[in-house]
Amino acid sequence: MKNMGLRRLRLVEPVPFASEDILRIARRSDDLLATLQIYPDLDAALADTTYVVGASEHHHAEHPARSDIRALALALLQRSAGGPVALLFGPEDNGLSKRELDRCYTIVRLPTDPDYPSLNLAQAALLLMYELRMAAGAGGLVHALETPKPHVPPHDQAACVADLETFFTTAEQALQVIGFFKTGSATKTLRALRQLIHRAEPSQREVALLTAMAREIIKFFQRQR
Repeated sequence: MKNMGLRRLRLVEPVPFASEDILRIARRSDDLLATLQIYPDLDAALADTTYVVGASEHHHAEHPARSDIRALALALLQRSAGGPVALLFGPEDNGLSKRELDRCYTIVRLPTDPDYPSLNLAQAALLLMYELRMAAGAGGLVHALETPKPHVPPHDQAACVADLETFFTTAEQALQVIGFFKTGSATKTLRALRQLIHRAEPSQREVALLTAMAREIIKFFQRQR
């Protein structure tokens, strides 16, 4: 992260560690450790972000991935004008679970040789951050990410992950109450709904509208009982 100019590191349920042990391995990383944030779960870590990119080596039919890293890096810098963008990495031994991939708007797979695609976590993170730095140009990645952004009217602001998770939870309850789900269909249906909403990239106001509609459906059917 420090090589490539990123500063905001968030860890979810990390194993216990001592800062002095980190500093012996990664020298001059005091500033990153000082601002390191630790979260009890993934939803809390992503709550204020407006776009999430998950890195995965594995092929998942339900989570199609892209490998055009350079085009993606430029798009992510542009998206950062609308709110925090997160790069999400899983544990080195088994990567991100399907539930964790569900939180991602885009899945990225590095274009490695298919005969030997495996990378360790540090390699994968460095390659993605390098492309972000190159996309940022001469001014550097820190400058690109921390330059004051143009004001965005409240009704046009991108919905954050917390807003979306509230909608997804409410939508699931609404679909349950109307008996929409058939045996074994809930997981696939909800995953497809997530992917549709992520592709649409609704604004904060639009997500609030969808959530309100789902709540009214729940109230209506509860009154009928």
